[in-house]
Order: sequence, then structure tokens, then C-alpha cells
Amino acid sequence: MDEPSALPPRRKGIYLLPNLFTTVTLFGGFYAVVMAMSGRFDNAALGILAAMIADALDGRIARMTNTATDFGKEYDSLCDMVAFGVAASLVMFSFSLEYLSEYRWLGGRLGWVVAFTYTACAALRLARFNVLTNIAGGSKDFFGLPSPAAAGLVTFFVWAAHNAGYAGQDVLWLAAPLTLAAGLLMVSSVRYNSFKKLDLGGRLRFVPFAAVVGVLVLVMIDPPRILFLVFLVYALSGPVMALARRFQRPATSPEE
Repeated sequence: MDEPSALPPRRKGIYLLPNLFTTVTLFGGFYAVVMAMSGRFDNAALGILAAMIADALDGRIARMTNTATDFGKEYDSLCDMVAFGVAASLVMFSFSLEYLSEYRWLGGRLGWVVAFTYTACAALRLARFNVLTNIAGGSKDFFGLPSPAAAGLVTFFVWAAHNAGYAGQDVLWLAAPLTLAAGLLMVSSVRYNSFKKLDLGGRLRFVPFAAVVGVLVLVMIDPPRILFLVFLVYALSGPVMALARRFQRPATSPEE
């Protein structure tokens, strides 16, 4: 007679709901690339926006349903790389950076270099985030601009410029520095506020609630410009607060 096994069989499989939202992030990035290749930059921006919303929800859903797994974490990181690293840089390249080929620096491939720099910085940002999460645990702040915010800054700039009737070569002087700045901020040690600590199920004071509603109303009136301004302000908030902390007058020590 066979002896009973000491350990129960290990259950295999993945949780559907949180990974479904993560897959939406991946699809949003893929859709943005396809739309950018067709010159439909408004749809490309909407694809990145959908990816950002799905990325914001998948982690919360996994925690709420107690379905967070190592597989989901790795899958989320890979999908973020596609949507917020590769797709965002290709949207900017297709809209504006490709016109850097008219300048013979680096053999006419300066646009490639700028776009790849952003992509590489996104990869480094995501890798560092995974390492710091394992070490530090639940930190309330981000170190470096989060990759979804960097993608929003770059992509919504394209959307706003395209919606205003500007051609890519007309805003090249701003597109290239903006892309480089977004990439470098991702790998910086600048501290950014993480809104994960907000308790969406708890009570909120009237003034913050009214501010959130006001921003949503403005976004509905003019989505391209308002979304770009929102992410621009967030991207600038880190360096501004870092400078404020650096130049803040230290507390006077008591006399000995």
C-alpha cells in the first residue's frame, strides 16, 4: 500500500481579475504604438490614458481581493515597460523626434538616441522600483518620477500639440528636452508624493474634494491641455520641493 504524501498538491494558476487589468495596460501600450504609426496621435494618447487607469487599478484590486502574487508583480512590471517605456517614447518619436534626422548629429539618428534614452531610463526606473519595494516595503513616497507620470507628461504633450494644430517639427525644440527631462527624472533620486496613501473609502474634507471635482471638470472641458498641465505640475513638484527643502533655513540650535 502506498504511503500518503506528506504535502498536499500545489495549486497552479493565476488570478484572473487583477491580471486582466494588467493586460489592459499592455493592450493600451500596444494600441498607442499602432495608432502612432498611423499618425492618429489623439487615439495613441487615449491608449496610454487607458493603460494608466488600468495600472492604477490592478494593484488596488489585488490588495482588496487578497490576490497579490509574485507573478502579478512581474507581469505588471513588464506591461508597464511596454506601455510607459516603449510605447510612450515611440509616440513622441513618431510625432516629433523623427524630425531630428534633418540634423546630421550622430549620423541623423539623434531622435533615436533621445527616444531610446527615455526608454532605457524607464527600464532602470522600473527595475529600481522593484528592488526598493522588496527592501523598503511600503514607502509613502516615490524616488524618481513614476513611469506612468513620465509617460503622461510625454504623451499628453503630443496630444495637446497635435490637438492645437502644431506639426511635430514645429515643437521639436520643446519635445526633445521634455523627453530627456522626463527620462532623467525617472532615474533621479528626487522624491515624489505617492497618492497610494489616500484612503478612497474614508471621509474627505470639503476643500480637497472640491479641488478633485474641479480638476475633473477642467479635464472634461479640454482633456489634452489640462492633462498635460496636470502631469507637468506633478513632474515639477519633485524638483521644486527638493529645492525648497534644501534652501529651507535650518532650525536654530539652543545656545550652549
